[in-house]
Amino acid sequence: MPHDVGAVPGPDIEIDYRFTLANERTFLAWIRTALALIAGGIAAAKALEFNHDVYRWIVAAPPIAGGALLALEASARRLTYQTAMRAHGPLPGSRGLRVLGVALGVYAVVALVAIVLDG
Repeated sequence: MPHDVGAVPGPDIEIDYRFTLANERTFLAWIRTALALIAGGIAAAKALEFNHDVYRWIVAAPPIAGGALLALEASARRLTYQTAMRAHGPLPGSRGLRVLGVALGVYAVVALVAIVLDG
């Protein structure tokens, strides 16, 4: 159903289903990444042997917490993008990927330091 030019679209306006499905695929990709982080953290907590437990948790806890935060961010991001598409507005910028990249880089350095110090 076409809408009037200049009319403010409401949340009930249908958008092309391909955009909704693309938004869902992106959401699922973020959720898969979150699940992988959580699983990796749990595996590290159970499988890695360190001389000090604190080093094991320094390596294991960040991916678990990061995975939880990423899952929450994915849910909020999907809703925000869907709302913007329904309003025919611009899609908001996303800092999530940059934050994830920086966080993984910092985590890699911290994990390496923990491994070296434990050795």
